[in-house]
Amino acid sequence: MKILMLGWELPPHNSGGLGVACYQLCRALSTQGADIEFVVPYKADHAISFMKVTPAHPQGVTEVQRAGSAYDSYKYIYKDGTVKSIDIFGQQQLYEEAVNDLVAKTEATYDVIHAHDWLTFRAALRAKQLTNLPLVIHLHSVERDRAGGGFGNPLVREIEATAMQMADRIVAVSQHTKDMIVQDYDIPADKIEVVHNSIDREMFEELDDANAYRYLTALKNQGYRVVVNIGRLTMQKNLPNLLHAAKDVIERVPKTIFLIVGSGEQYFELIQLVANLGISKNIVFTGFQRGKNWRDAYAIGDLFVMPSISEPFGLTALEAIGYGAPVLMSNQSGVAEVIRNSLKVDFWDTREMANKIAAVLQNDSLRDTLHANSLAEYSGLSWQPSAKKLLGIYGQHTSLQGTMS
Repeated sequence: MKILMLGWELPPHNSGGLGVACYQLCRALSTQGADIEFVVPYKADHAISFMKVTPAHPQGVTEVQRAGSAYDSYKYIYKDGTVKSIDIFGQQQLYEEAVNDLVAKTEATYDVIHAHDWLTFRAALRAKQLTNLPLVIHLHSVERDRAGGGFGNPLVREIEATAMQMADRIVAVSQHTKDMIVQDYDIPADKIEVVHNSIDREMFEELDDANAYRYLTALKNQGYRVVVNIGRLTMQKNLPNLLHAAKDVIERVPKTIFLIVGSGEQYFELIQLVANLGISKNIVFTGFQRGKNWRDAYAIGDLFVMPSISEPFGLTALEAIGYGAPVLMSNQSGVAEVIRNSLKVDFWDTREMANKIAAVLQNDSLRDTLHANSLAEYSGLSWQPSAKKLLGIYGQHTSLQGTMS
């Protein structure tokens, strides 16, 4: 099975869970015989041996640099030395044109096109038009997720709607996401297949004896507890409600530190909110982290909280469990479909959120039992069933295409 895979990022040049999910899924697909060419909109050394990674560049461009996250502007460096900054919609259009050129000129033959999230959908439709191959689109989120439950950007919704109508098959990362697709875009449920995200435990690096957060380690030795959140600082992730809950928790359990790891457009807004709530001495913002600092942030937590307004899946919850922390997640999270031994709360209910956080911080037995039970579920997870399910979806449509031709 030869797959033309269109994606927006891959580790280590990723800003969030999308790149991680794509990497781990493709790794599992490759072990089951899939031959993947993965096309990204920038050139970088990904050190990947199990698939071919191809940059899609416009003509005359020698380098594409990201300014920040996957949703920020991109810097284009041309052969004549000209430098241009392109916003996300302009970047999407250039990616579409570059994929068109790549597909039109390639001598490779593919069996199926597989595209991840709205940023690649226009390029995928162009590739489908050129090749007449079956198209599978993979929804890791929809615009309502990214808009924190609102309508969001109408242009993005139009791209999503058009791709869903034109695709041969839609893959959703959770039943939660599938339900949103049906509600928001009136797509028949039988056109959508749920393929849950998972975790590749072999990719987990061992923790060091010395945690990178020495200040927090010293505080824990004095009886403090640490609550961790890792993710983009954006409306979807619901950090303002977490901070309002944090104020309530700190009043009840003064020896509590909230560790907020990540970057995003709400950074300064959240700092101001912390000051207004009067809890600055109990909140630590680290910015975006990788490697040891990222792993140790999970490990130092007595509780990991993922309070998202809408979380299509939520790989960070699985990462937290793998590195030793029990999880409190919003009921509006796809990962709740595969991890049942966790605390859950509606994203808007800050009082109940505070109650459950405080309960864990005040009861070590509850904390340890929650983690032990969730770890048992986590240990049974694998990308292999998801990869097998995807190969079955590909096979259905390539067989159908062969019958029609």
